[in-house]
Amino acid sequence: MIWLGVAIVIGTFWLIYKNYEARLVLFLSGMLMTLIGFTIGGSSVGFPQAIDAFVKQFVNPGLVPTYTTVMGFGYVMSYTKCADHLVNALVRPLSKVPLLVIPGAVIITWFLNIVLPSAVGIAAAVGVLLIPALIALKVRPVMAAAAVFLGTWGSVASPGLMFNPQVADIAFKAGEIDAPDAMIVIMAEFFPALAGAVLAAIALAVLAKMMKEGVGSQLEAQTQVQEAEELKVNYFYALVPILPLFLLVIASKQVGWLPSNIFTVPCCMLIGTGVGLLIALANKLKGGEVSKRFCRGCGDAFCEVALLIAAAAVFASGMKSIGLTDALVDAMKGSQSIAMASAVVGPWLMAIVCGSGNAAALAFNEVITPHAADFGMTVVQLGAVAQVAAGLGRTVSPVAGGVIVIASIAGVNPIDICKRTFIPVCIALAVFTVGMYMF
Repeated sequence: MIWLGVAIVIGTFWLIYKNYEARLVLFLSGMLMTLIGFTIGGSSVGFPQAIDAFVKQFVNPGLVPTYTTVMGFGYVMSYTKCADHLVNALVRPLSKVPLLVIPGAVIITWFLNIVLPSAVGIAAAVGVLLIPALIALKVRPVMAAAAVFLGTWGSVASPGLMFNPQVADIAFKAGEIDAPDAMIVIMAEFFPALAGAVLAAIALAVLAKMMKEGVGSQLEAQTQVQEAEELKVNYFYALVPILPLFLLVIASKQVGWLPSNIFTVPCCMLIGTGVGLLIALANKLKGGEVSKRFCRGCGDAFCEVALLIAAAAVFASGMKSIGLTDALVDAMKGSQSIAMASAVVGPWLMAIVCGSGNAAALAFNEVITPHAADFGMTVVQLGAVAQVAAGLGRTVSPVAGGVIVIASIAGVNPIDICKRTFIPVCIALAVFTVGMYMF
């Protein structure tokens, strides 16, 4: 049955790679493994347990309020143009320091992706401003696109990314942390991730120099790009998108300036949304439309994230029913290095071939991460490495939504962009992994 389970898992990820609907594939694969395990293997994990795992994710208090309010807030920031003010405020100073243009573009995109944790959304919002600006400085279009794309994994340090609250929830249930607080996970992974991002940005700048694709490398622009909208930056508006993140940081247990039990992720996102509503009214926008945008964001988050996590829970339940979970855990118990490598390689490769590492990272965190103590690691370590590996794998995938958007703006081939991000991504992955496992 274990080998049959392996075949089903391989088939599952092959179907996801072929762009079949991930939620449906994970759900049906989980139910198939449950059927085999319950009827043939006599497992105690049957259909009631699988459905229960599915339903629990819809009412998970540590997950659902977090990612729904984050996306609702993001929709409001887009509607009020506060996100545009923030992007413009950060992008324009780059042109004054040519040496920092390429690494600066990477880091700006990375930090903005924390605030607005959609890879495709940030690729569009930043790309339409940064890519024309870089090309105007005579950076080759493909390198300009690579600089933006390399920064689209900053969401790994966002409270709105599904994995951070998921890992926090698992760590809380394991008794590793006192509360299912995503900020605990973020604070643990932030500095290793930032170190990886900085070194990756420097590596891309070195590549640009070696390949003669950096500032001043072409006499004139060789491609037509979408012109960025002229916007007079209002710096108060530019600060609003980062207000919830600022509140979360100062309310975290590591800082403790505000009570963390009050200033939760949903609370901070609602505060930010309230400020966005006031800005909308000041600019004679309809308050009702702000409410609609927030609700639409919450609904889209539930559709895209809650259902994916629920389907992954059924998949994990099926793996347990067929005996594959116990077999994997037993195999990893024999070698800590196998568990450490699996958290890196599995989600990273799946993200490259699928353009999204969500399914692989979610499944890994559901099945393996709860057993982190058996491998001599913490849940936060193992879960964070898996989700960051997935984010970095997406950043070298030619089929990722973000690179397709960026390539269309720059007028270049997505594969050419990924050729330039590959080495920097490998450096970032190595630095982050060492930082999480060794320190």
